[in-house]
Amino acid sequence: MQPNGQMSRFGAMKVALHRLAFGVLVAAAFGLMLLGKADTVLISRISSTVIDALTPVLEIMSKPAASVGAVMNNIRELAAIREENARLREENRGLLRWQTVARELQVENQRLRELANLVPEPAPNHITARVVADTGGVFARSLLVTAGTRDGARKGQVVVAAEGLVGRLTEVGGRSSRVLLLTDINSRVPVIMEESRARAILMGTNDNRPELAFMKAKTGISPGDRIVTSGTAGAFPPDIPVGVVASVDDGHIRVELLIEEGRLDLVRILDYGIEGIVPDPGPGVALGGR
Repeated sequence: MQPNGQMSRFGAMKVALHRLAFGVLVAAAFGLMLLGKADTVLISRISSTVIDALTPVLEIMSKPAASVGAVMNNIRELAAIREENARLREENRGLLRWQTVARELQVENQRLRELANLVPEPAPNHITARVVADTGGVFARSLLVTAGTRDGARKGQVVVAAEGLVGRLTEVGGRSSRVLLLTDINSRVPVIMEESRARAILMGTNDNRPELAFMKAKTGISPGDRIVTSGTAGAFPPDIPVGVVASVDDGHIRVELLIEEGRLDLVRILDYGIEGIVPDPGPGVALGGR
């Protein structure tokens, strides 16, 4: 019976200590609240002291977490790099295959040119100019560039960017020129489908997607087909990239241009010379054809 009495006394003391600790904590909380109301400066100093004391401990504790986070980031980056390397290796193999095909086609093309005794087209001279404004004016879609007659610019010359055809010069001053864009309603460009070789006229509509017109056979045309200049009538040199077919709806074929008018900064003005645009009539032949 004595051990049971001792256990009961120990349990009673434990309950009493718990109640005392609870009461002490409640009293301490109320005391801190009253002290905070009475002296905010003292509480602020105590808080700053506690934070200063705990900062080194928190810093030591945060280093392992930061190290683990850095290791996880490195693992994720290594996995991403591995995937990127695999993709690049696959693309490199594809490019090497295309390089082999391009070399074979280049050799074949050169042999066919030699057999046909083809006269190579003259390489055009060019002027590089900067786009300075989209001024509108007489034309709804036009640009002003910093090249004029003093630089060798002439009315009718072709203007291109790195992506493809931009338009042609319609007004030329001493220091600047106006470029009529392909999207202007006054623009007409003879083009040809790169695959089917179907000919058409690219007509501007004053929006970002001009339309193909006067095409004899519209069957077989699908979105994604590439379009280049045809060189018909000598208006534009042949095989300058223009755009791709964007949509074919109810006989209307819309074209997505390769160039973005809003992002044009530098353009090239091509000069093919008189013989590159108008055929030489030869000696003793009048320009009127008689």
